[in-house]
Amino acid sequence: MSTVDALSKSQQAYQWIKARIADQEFTPGYRLVLGTIANELDMSVVPVREAIRQLEAEGLVTFERNVGAHVSMVDDSQYRASMQALSILEGAATALSARRLTADDVRAARDINERMIARLDDFEPRAFTALNQQFHAALFARCANPRMLELVNAEWARLGNLRDSTFSFVPGRAQESVREHENILVLIETGAPLGEIEKAARRHRSATLDAYMIHEHPDEALGLPAF
Repeated sequence: MSTVDALSKSQQAYQWIKARIADQEFTPGYRLVLGTIANELDMSVVPVREAIRQLEAEGLVTFERNVGAHVSMVDDSQYRASMQALSILEGAATALSARRLTADDVRAARDINERMIARLDDFEPRAFTALNQQFHAALFARCANPRMLELVNAEWARLGNLRDSTFSFVPGRAQESVREHENILVLIETGAPLGEIEKAARRHRSATLDAYMIHEHPDEALGLPAF
Protein backbone atom coordinates (compact mmCIF):
# COMPACT_ATOMS: atom_id res chain seq x y z
CA MET A 1 0.00 0.00 0.00
CA SER A 2 1.42 3.41 -0.95
CA THR A 3 1.78 6.26 1.51
CA VAL A 4 -1.04 8.16 -0.22
CA ASP A 5 -3.38 5.12 -0.03
CA ALA A 6 -2.58 4.77 3.67
CA LEU A 7 -3.66 8.32 4.42
CA SER A 8 -7.20 9.02 5.52
CA LYS A 9 -9.27 10.87 2.95
CA SER A 10 -9.26 14.01 5.09
CA GLN A 11 -5.44 13.92 5.19
CA GLN A 12 -5.30 13.38 1.43
CA ALA A 13 -7.50 16.45 0.98
CA TYR A 14 -5.45 18.39 3.53
CA GLN A 15 -2.14 17.67 1.78
CA TRP A 16 -3.62 18.33 -1.67
CA ILE A 17 -4.97 21.76 -0.69
CA LYS A 18 -1.92 22.69 1.37
CA ALA A 19 0.45 21.85 -1.49
CA ARG A 20 -1.48 24.14 -3.83
CA ILE A 21 -1.38 26.95 -1.30
CA ALA A 22 2.39 26.47 -0.87
CA ASP A 23 2.90 26.45 -4.66
CA GLN A 24 0.71 29.58 -4.89
CA GLU A 25 -1.69 27.85 -7.26
CA PHE A 26 -4.28 28.81 -4.65
CA THR A 27 -3.34 32.42 -3.92
CA PRO A 28 -4.48 34.60 -0.98
CA GLY A 29 -8.21 35.21 -1.27
CA TYR A 30 -8.79 32.16 -3.50
CA ARG A 31 -12.21 30.65 -2.75
CA LEU A 32 -12.10 26.99 -1.77
CA VAL A 33 -15.31 25.37 -3.05
CA LEU A 34 -15.77 22.12 -1.13
CA GLY A 35 -17.83 20.40 -3.84
CA THR A 36 -15.32 21.24 -6.56
CA ILE A 37 -12.40 19.96 -4.49
CA ALA A 38 -14.33 16.82 -3.53
CA ASN A 39 -15.04 16.09 -7.21
CA GLU A 40 -11.40 16.69 -8.10
CA LEU A 41 -10.28 14.21 -5.44
CA ASP A 42 -13.14 11.78 -6.05
CA MET A 43 -14.43 11.85 -2.49
CA SER A 44 -17.35 13.27 -0.52
CA VAL A 45 -17.32 16.78 0.91
CA VAL A 46 -17.03 15.47 4.49
CA PRO A 47 -13.24 14.79 4.45
CA VAL A 48 -12.69 17.99 2.49
CA ARG A 49 -14.53 19.92 5.19
CA GLU A 50 -12.33 18.27 7.84
CA ALA A 51 -9.22 19.25 5.86
CA ILE A 52 -10.46 22.85 5.63
CA ARG A 53 -10.94 22.95 9.40
CA GLN A 54 -7.37 21.72 9.93
CA LEU A 55 -6.00 24.34 7.54
CA GLU A 56 -8.12 26.99 9.26
CA ALA A 57 -6.56 26.00 12.61
CA GLU A 58 -3.12 26.54 11.05
CA GLY A 59 -4.13 29.97 9.78
CA LEU A 60 -3.79 29.05 6.10
CA VAL A 61 -7.52 29.19 5.43
CA THR A 62 -10.25 31.55 6.63
CA PHE A 63 -13.86 30.46 6.91
CA GLU A 64 -16.73 32.93 7.02
CA ARG A 65 -20.36 32.01 7.60
CA ASN A 66 -22.52 32.48 4.48
CA VAL A 67 -19.35 33.14 2.45
CA GLY A 68 -17.34 29.95 2.71
CA ALA A 69 -13.65 29.16 2.87
CA HIS A 70 -10.84 31.01 1.16
CA VAL A 71 -7.07 31.10 1.36
CA SER A 72 -6.07 33.57 4.07
CA MET A 73 -5.07 37.02 2.92
CA VAL A 74 -1.54 38.26 3.45
CA ASP A 75 -1.47 40.17 6.71
CA ASP A 76 1.65 41.78 8.15
CA SER A 77 0.38 41.27 11.68
CA GLN A 78 0.08 37.53 10.98
CA TYR A 79 3.56 37.49 9.46
CA ARG A 80 4.97 39.26 12.50
CA ALA A 81 3.22 36.84 14.86
CA SER A 82 4.55 33.81 12.98
CA MET A 83 8.10 35.15 12.87
CA GLN A 84 8.03 35.92 16.60
CA ALA A 85 6.65 32.46 17.35
CA LEU A 86 9.20 30.81 15.07
CA SER A 87 12.10 32.67 16.68
CA ILE A 88 11.18 31.15 20.05
CA LEU A 89 10.22 27.68 18.81
CA GLU A 90 13.09 27.27 16.37
CA GLY A 91 15.61 28.65 18.85
CA ALA A 92 14.52 26.07 21.43
CA ALA A 93 14.40 23.22 18.87
CA THR A 94 17.90 24.09 17.63
CA ALA A 95 19.27 24.07 21.18
CA LEU A 96 17.57 20.75 21.96
CA SER A 97 19.02 19.30 18.77
CA ALA A 98 22.55 20.70 19.17
CA ARG A 99 24.09 17.96 21.32
CA ARG A 100 22.64 15.26 19.07
CA LEU A 101 24.11 16.63 15.85
CA THR A 102 27.00 14.65 14.38
CA ALA A 103 30.05 16.06 12.66
CA ASP A 104 28.46 15.00 9.36
CA ASP A 105 25.27 16.90 10.25
CA VAL A 106 27.22 20.09 10.92
CA ARG A 107 29.27 19.58 7.76
CA ALA A 108 26.07 19.20 5.72
CA ALA A 109 24.61 22.38 7.25
CA ARG A 110 27.80 24.30 6.47
CA ASP A 111 27.68 23.01 2.88
CA ILE A 112 24.15 24.40 2.53
CA ASN A 113 25.31 27.74 3.93
CA GLU A 114 28.20 27.81 1.44
CA ARG A 115 25.71 27.23 -1.37
CA MET A 116 23.73 30.18 -0.04
CA ILE A 117 26.89 32.32 -0.06
CA ALA A 118 27.55 31.28 -3.66
CA ARG A 119 24.10 32.61 -4.62
CA LEU A 120 24.64 36.08 -3.17
CA ASP A 121 26.10 37.53 -6.38
CA ASP A 122 23.38 36.10 -8.61
CA PHE A 123 20.61 36.51 -6.06
CA GLU A 124 17.29 34.73 -6.51
CA PRO A 125 15.10 35.14 -3.38
CA ARG A 126 12.98 31.99 -3.69
CA ALA A 127 15.97 29.70 -4.25
CA PHE A 128 17.83 31.38 -1.39
CA THR A 129 14.82 30.96 0.89
CA ALA A 130 14.57 27.25 0.03
CA LEU A 131 18.23 26.76 0.97
CA ASN A 132 17.70 28.80 4.13
CA GLN A 133 14.91 26.48 5.20
CA GLN A 134 17.09 23.43 4.47
CA PHE A 135 19.87 24.92 6.59
CA HIS A 136 17.67 25.46 9.63
CA ALA A 137 15.93 22.11 9.22
CA ALA A 138 19.35 20.44 9.32
CA LEU A 139 20.05 22.09 12.68
CA PHE A 140 16.78 21.35 14.45
CA ALA A 141 16.03 17.97 12.83
CA ARG A 142 17.49 15.96 15.74
CA CYS A 143 15.36 17.67 18.37
CA ALA A 144 13.91 14.79 20.41
CA ASN A 145 10.64 16.63 21.14
CA PRO A 146 8.19 15.68 18.35
CA ARG A 147 5.65 18.31 19.38
CA MET A 148 8.30 21.03 19.11
CA LEU A 149 9.20 19.85 15.61
CA GLU A 150 5.54 19.79 14.63
CA LEU A 151 5.09 23.39 15.76
CA VAL A 152 8.25 24.61 14.02
CA ASN A 153 7.28 22.96 10.73
CA ALA A 154 3.75 24.35 10.99
CA GLU A 155 5.11 27.90 11.36
CA TRP A 156 7.47 27.41 8.41
CA ALA A 157 4.48 26.29 6.30
CA ARG A 158 2.44 29.26 7.50
CA LEU A 159 5.24 31.65 6.58
CA GLY A 160 5.40 30.13 3.12
CA ASN A 161 1.80 31.21 2.63
CA LEU A 162 2.20 34.67 4.15
CA ARG A 163 5.40 35.62 2.33
CA ASP A 164 6.89 34.01 -0.78
CA SER A 165 10.31 35.14 0.44
CA THR A 166 11.22 37.75 3.01
CA PHE A 167 14.49 38.18 1.11
CA SER A 168 12.47 39.54 -1.83
CA PHE A 169 11.68 42.56 0.34
CA VAL A 170 15.05 42.92 2.08
CA PRO A 171 17.72 41.28 -0.14
CA GLY A 172 20.49 42.98 1.87
CA ARG A 173 19.53 40.80 4.82
CA ALA A 174 20.87 37.74 2.97
CA GLN A 175 24.56 38.59 3.56
CA GLU A 176 23.97 39.15 7.26
CA SER A 177 21.99 35.91 7.44
CA VAL A 178 24.77 33.64 6.16
CA ARG A 179 27.24 35.22 8.60
CA GLU A 180 24.86 34.53 11.47
CA HIS A 181 24.48 30.95 10.22
CA GLU A 182 28.23 30.44 10.54
CA ASN A 183 28.17 31.85 14.06
CA ILE A 184 25.47 29.36 15.08
CA LEU A 185 27.50 26.51 13.57
CA VAL A 186 30.61 27.54 15.50
CA LEU A 187 28.64 27.63 18.75
CA ILE A 188 27.36 24.10 18.09
CA GLU A 189 30.81 22.79 17.09
CA THR A 190 32.51 24.21 20.17
CA GLY A 191 29.90 22.86 22.59
CA ALA A 192 28.70 26.28 23.70
CA PRO A 193 26.05 26.37 26.46
CA LEU A 194 22.63 25.51 25.07
CA GLY A 195 21.32 28.86 26.26
CA GLU A 196 23.82 30.65 24.01
CA ILE A 197 22.88 28.50 21.03
CA GLU A 198 19.19 29.14 21.62
CA LYS A 199 19.78 32.88 21.98
CA ALA A 200 21.83 33.03 18.76
CA ALA A 201 19.19 31.10 16.79
CA ARG A 202 16.43 33.25 18.25
CA ARG A 203 18.19 36.54 17.53
CA HIS A 204 18.92 35.37 14.00
CA ARG A 205 15.22 34.86 13.30
CA SER A 206 14.14 38.09 14.99
CA ALA A 207 16.79 40.04 13.03
CA THR A 208 15.09 38.99 9.79
CA LEU A 209 11.75 40.23 11.12
CA ASP A 210 13.35 43.52 12.25
CA ALA A 211 14.91 44.03 8.80
CA TYR A 212 11.55 43.44 7.13
CA MET A 213 9.67 45.79 9.46
CA ILE A 214 12.26 48.54 9.07
CA HIS A 215 12.01 48.23 5.30
CA GLU A 216 8.24 47.95 4.99
CA HIS A 217 6.97 49.82 8.07
CA PRO A 218 9.75 52.07 9.40
CA ASP A 219 7.43 54.04 11.69
CA GLU A 220 6.05 50.89 13.32
CA ALA A 221 9.48 49.26 13.55
CA LEU A 222 10.75 52.00 15.82
CA GLY A 223 8.29 50.91 18.47
CA LEU A 224 8.82 47.16 18.21
CA PRO A 225 9.62 45.54 21.56
CA ALA A 226 12.60 43.23 21.86
CA PHE A 227 11.68 39.56 22.29
